[in-house]
Amino acid sequence: MATTKDDGENITSSHLEVLSDSEKHHISHKEEILGRDFTVAEDELPPGYFRSANFLGSSIFGCGVGGFGLAAPVLAFINADIGPDPNLSWVALSYLLTNSIGLMLVGRLSDLFGRRWFFIGGNALATMGCIVAAVAPNIPALIAAEVLIGLGAASQLSYAFVVGELVPTKYRFLAQAWVFAWAIPTSGFAPAISYAFVFQTVSGWRGIFYLLIALNAATTVAWFLFYKPPTFAEKHEGSRVTQFVKEFDYIGTLLFTMGLLLFLMGLSWGGTLHPWASANVIATIVVGFVALAGFFVYEAYAPLKEPLLPMHVLNNLGWNISVLLWALGAAVYYALAILWPSMVATLYSSGHNVMWAGWMSCISNSGILFGEMVGAFFKRRTNIQIMVVFTIGTVFLASMAASTPDTPIMAAVFVFLAAAFIGWNEILNSTVATIVVKDQRELGTATGIAGSARSFISTICSTVYTVILSNRLAQTIPARVPPALISAGLPSTSIAAFLSAITLGTPAAWATVEGLTPTIQAAGVRAYQEANAAAYKTVFLSTIAFCSVGIIASFWAPNVDALLTKDVVVQLEGGRKNEEKA
Repeated sequence: MATTKDDGENITSSHLEVLSDSEKHHISHKEEILGRDFTVAEDELPPGYFRSANFLGSSIFGCGVGGFGLAAPVLAFINADIGPDPNLSWVALSYLLTNSIGLMLVGRLSDLFGRRWFFIGGNALATMGCIVAAVAPNIPALIAAEVLIGLGAASQLSYAFVVGELVPTKYRFLAQAWVFAWAIPTSGFAPAISYAFVFQTVSGWRGIFYLLIALNAATTVAWFLFYKPPTFAEKHEGSRVTQFVKEFDYIGTLLFTMGLLLFLMGLSWGGTLHPWASANVIATIVVGFVALAGFFVYEAYAPLKEPLLPMHVLNNLGWNISVLLWALGAAVYYALAILWPSMVATLYSSGHNVMWAGWMSCISNSGILFGEMVGAFFKRRTNIQIMVVFTIGTVFLASMAASTPDTPIMAAVFVFLAAAFIGWNEILNSTVATIVVKDQRELGTATGIAGSARSFISTICSTVYTVILSNRLAQTIPARVPPALISAGLPSTSIAAFLSAITLGTPAAWATVEGLTPTIQAAGVRAYQEANAAAYKTVFLSTIAFCSVGIIASFWAPNVDALLTKDVVVQLEGGRKNEEKA
């Protein structure tokens, strides 16, 4: 069996003869931590391996994003039913925070101890979370449910390395596309499905979680029956679990968990639950940043036998660039997820029913998935592809700044094309980030780090977009709406009531506006739409800054043509047994 140095250079038994005793000890220790190498060539697998029940049953995904993607579009309706609660934003925030932290932990721990029970447990935990959500009597209970769902989703969203290691390297792009196909209902069409549950079923918003209970339960059963990767005993022959538990990096795990949690929490609080200048926000961000900095210092210099973050993973330019581009693409995804549904509701929904708004809101997510599907089939010269598709996606995203209340079709086309090319970028970089990992036995560790970094960077970008939007609306609405209303004949004393009514949008709210006539209302609504369009324009122009970083970084994107081999990193139990019998 071949082994590797920290820099990824292959070392055969003949090379060991010329190594120093210290190098041999280091390599031996790394072998002990990472365990056996199960890599085989595709033609060494038993006939029908990829059509076997174990392989097909281990390729069922699609639930992970649903706990967030299906609930987020209808939070206002949920709040009206079991609220109101000032902590409503924590429904989404608790999912994002627990998921961001869990990705790295699942990747590293499953590398060390074996993947099977982490992924069965993750799906089971998400199922429990959906049950709690379906019967939640209030918002705090729903927040608790989303904590469970987010923790479970950390394993469900680790598809990049779980599926990638089960197929030949040259097919990892297609394997990723297979996973994304499962996300069509829970991500691509999530707004429409959520609206349909709320407005067209007796169960209402709880029906979302009934659906997710069924999906998660089915996935849990499938993974229990069929997902049988190498166990701890097979990975570490002669070693004890207690040895690894004893030597695990608990201090680093605490620093990472608390640092990332506090930093992302502070960013998410700013401008929503607390003012940006408040002590709550500033202290949380600063303490979180210091803890994260301390985590990297500790991982780099502490004498750890089993670090949470092996620092040599970061000594890989191709991997670093791929992770950065993956994260910046995700930032665009989240920006569209935030901006496009609100644009539809504010600028284009007049005269249409709620289901029309739900279907229109699907365009950005569907565009991402479309790009991910298309990009999976063009796996050669990925470095050139990334440069091209990231640039084109940036151009269409910035072009959204030209959107006005009178351009719904243009806006829909531009947002779909921007999302599609960024989705193409996402599948390329998310897959390349797994291929360029020098020691594939650390695939979970490296991809878990990448997932957490993706959440970290995309949250920063999304926060910037949200702050810009709220700051611009605070300027454009007062500058445009009151003058338009007064010119149309509305008393100045009724302006506050008008702004409240246009936000609520209910007949009862409009009835409270004294002196309102259909003509005045039309003039005020038009001014409000134009004020919002001006704010959105600034946000879309601001995306150029982040995307420019991505365009520049794409010039160093790795070309993985030479790495697209027929090697399969991990075989499931059936394949290993047949191989041993042979």
